[in-house]
Amino acid sequence: MKRRTRNRATRSESRTAVRLAREAAASGDGEAFGAALSEAYSVLDRAARKGAIPTGRADRTKRRLAALRPE
Repeated sequence: MKRRTRNRATRSESRTAVRLAREAAASGDGEAFGAALSEAYSVLDRAARKGAIPTGRADRTKRRLAALRPE
């Protein structure tokens, strides 16, 4: 598998995880948000470790997702 193909798949997976976390935050369900946030953190860290996205972007995205935590 070529690097570009692998990176595209990894970035797509990370965008999907972030979208699901944002949707869970918008629904107001704290338990679903916690699970989605944990998955998004894992996917973003993996993408940064593989070099598909910069580590700063992963960290920034994680901070912004954490700020969405429903009350």
